[in-house]
Amino acid sequence: MALNPRDKRRLERAKGDYDFYKEAERAIVGGAQQYSMGSRSVTKAQLSYIQKRINELEDTIDALELPGSRFKRVVPIDQ
Repeated sequence: MALNPRDKRRLERAKGDYDFYKEAERAIVGGAQQYSMGSRSVTKAQLSYIQKRINELEDTIDALELPGSRFKRVVPIDQ
């Protein structure tokens, strides 16, 4: 199924943002106190936010690339 123009734009933006956040994460984990790209910048204190955003973007990309399929993670627990 082909994506409509709106979803294509959302997918392209999500992929671009994903690349940005992954690069920022690598720089911060590698010891950078602050990371800048263009007009955006992040600091080490925001690492948890960056990782949360990466997960959100992965979910968005998956949902747009695999329309109609929604995967849920299930973790069994003993009671």
